[in-house]
Amino acid sequence: MIGLLIKPLSRLHPRAIDFIQLMRLDRPIGIYLLLWPTLCALWLAAEGFPDPVLLAVFVAGVILMRSAGCAINDFADRRVDGHVTRTRNRPLATGRLSAREALLAFAVLVALSASLLLWTNLLTFKLALVAVALATVYPFCKRFTFYPQVVLGAAYSMAIPMAFAAQTGELPVALWLLYIANLIWTVAYDTEYAMCDRPDDLVIGVKSTAILFGEADRLIIGLLQGLVVLCLVLVGNRFALGGYYYLGLAAMLLSFAWQQWLIRDRDPDACLTAFLSNHWSGLLLFAGLVLHYQLA
Repeated sequence: MIGLLIKPLSRLHPRAIDFIQLMRLDRPIGIYLLLWPTLCALWLAAEGFPDPVLLAVFVAGVILMRSAGCAINDFADRRVDGHVTRTRNRPLATGRLSAREALLAFAVLVALSASLLLWTNLLTFKLALVAVALATVYPFCKRFTFYPQVVLGAAYSMAIPMAFAAQTGELPVALWLLYIANLIWTVAYDTEYAMCDRPDDLVIGVKSTAILFGEADRLIIGLLQGLVVLCLVLVGNRFALGGYYYLGLAAMLLSFAWQQWLIRDRDPDACLTAFLSNHWSGLLLFAGLVLHYQLA
C-alpha cells in the first residue's frame, strides 16, 4: 500500500521522491518490524479487541516515528553514508537534501506523532518522551559504542508499554516480558543487517554488534533468537494464551532457523535477505495471537 503512494507523490514535486527516500517509505521493512510488536501489545492489552481509535493512532504513530527515525539517522550518518556501498545513494549522502532539511523533516514528523497523543493519556505521553529520546540518541551511538543495536531495540520496544498505557491506563509487570523479547529480537535482526555493512564499517570506524561479535556472530544471533522464543513462551504463560499463539510462535522459530541457514556463509546479500525475513517472523507471531483471541 505504501508503495502505491510513491509515484503519485513524486509527481507533486520533483523533490518529493528525495523526502520519500529520506523517510524510507520506499523501503517499509522498518515499519513492519515496528508494527507487529506494537499490534501484539495492543491485542494483549485489550484481550483481542483493541479500541479502533487507538489502533489507528498506533498504526499512524508507527509510520510517522519510523520515518522520523530514518531522517535523524541519515542526518547523523550524512558524512559516512557516502563511504558505505549500501547507503552511498541516500539523499543526504549525494547532496540532494541538506542536513537542515533532514532536521526539519524529523521535527515535523515528531510533531505529527505528538499530535496523535491527544487521543491517549498522560502515562502514554510520558512514555512517548522516552521513546523520542531513544530514537534521537540511537543514530549517534554508532560512534561511541558497539551496542547501538541495544539502543535501537529499546527504542523500537517503547510502543509496547505505550500500547498498554493507552489501552488500559496501567503497566502490568507481564508486559515487560514482551518488551525484553522485542528488544532482544531487534538486536538479533539488526546484527544481521549490520553484517551487510561490516567490511565498510570497519574501514570508516562505525561500531556495531556485528563487529563486536566477529566470528561468533551466527552463534550469538542464534542464542538471542532462542532467548526471544523463551521470553515469548513466558508471555504466553503469563497472558494465558492458547494453542494458536504457540503455533504462531513455532512458525516464528522456523523462520529463525531459515535465517540461520541464510547467514551461514555471511554473504552480505544473504544477510540482508535474512534481515528482511524478520517481517514474516513478526507477522506469524501476531497472526497466532489474533487467532487465539478470535477462535479460542
